[in-house]
Amino acid sequence: MSGLPTVGFIGLGNVGGKLAGSLLRNGAALTVRDLDRNAATAFLTGGATWADSPAELAAAVDVIVTCLPSPATSAAVMEADDGVLAGIRPGTVWMEMSTTDEAEIRRLGALVEAAGAHPVDCPVSGGCHRADTGNISIFAGCDRDTFERILPLLTVLGRRVLHTGPLGTASVLKVVTNYLATANLVAITEALTTAAAAGMDLNTTYEAIRISSGNSFVHETESQVILNGSRDISFTMDLVLKDIGLFQTVADRHDVPLDLNPELIRVFQDGAARYGDREWSPNIIRRLEDATGLDVLGQGFPAEMVDDEPEEPGAEVVPRR
Repeated sequence: MSGLPTVGFIGLGNVGGKLAGSLLRNGAALTVRDLDRNAATAFLTGGATWADSPAELAAAVDVIVTCLPSPATSAAVMEADDGVLAGIRPGTVWMEMSTTDEAEIRRLGALVEAAGAHPVDCPVSGGCHRADTGNISIFAGCDRDTFERILPLLTVLGRRVLHTGPLGTASVLKVVTNYLATANLVAITEALTTAAAAGMDLNTTYEAIRISSGNSFVHETESQVILNGSRDISFTMDLVLKDIGLFQTVADRHDVPLDLNPELIRVFQDGAARYGDREWSPNIIRRLEDATGLDVLGQGFPAEMVDDEPEEPGAEVVPRR
């Protein structure tokens, strides 16, 4: 795709690698950086350029994208002696696509602005499988002029794009939506296990939920990987705990007394202690399988997650009401 700015992408993990792949497939001039150079092999073969440091990358591109596993990692990449801030040029845009804390993105954003550049928090939502196909949703927090400038990139990366307001607003909304997804996941594991214990056919149970008021995006996607036994959505228990922990931080900061989220944190802390931090998040159902002696599995569910949403050309810029 012609007309795209030069892009530097830091963080080629489960989500970042798929987003960077969309840029490369659509003709962006791409420079990449990851702690594991092997993660960049396919990109370099496809025509991307390697940067030996975040500073080198920042000095070479018009738009810098970071997609990293934690706020602490993002801070290190930005503020190290050879970090992004050491190489960023005036007029450059920094797009933080990591899930992060609103206060931290504003802190780093102030440093980016002091260097004459433009910060954006633009986390994605919809799952790794949608990131791979450009069918993911993107929130963007920044001033409107910067949003219009990066919109061509955002519409390459995602299907639905929402300008959420000033810097930091996208990060708040991202952890709100991840909290809701986690609550849905835990509820689904309880529903499926209870249905299995009651002797229900789980294929029929899946369909009954799907066509009912109990349906959700999480059911239509994650119930599939629970019932097919793979339990793989490329998202792990430690990342769930990070996200719902960030949601708790927002609530605590604004004196909102939550009942459900502390319980979700307890459930996932227990799951991570039992099965490991890097266990796939849908395997939180193992707590119930272990307690009941049941194997919650269906018959005939595909090995790969199915996205039933039809593919459509182009992307939708969602109006902010």
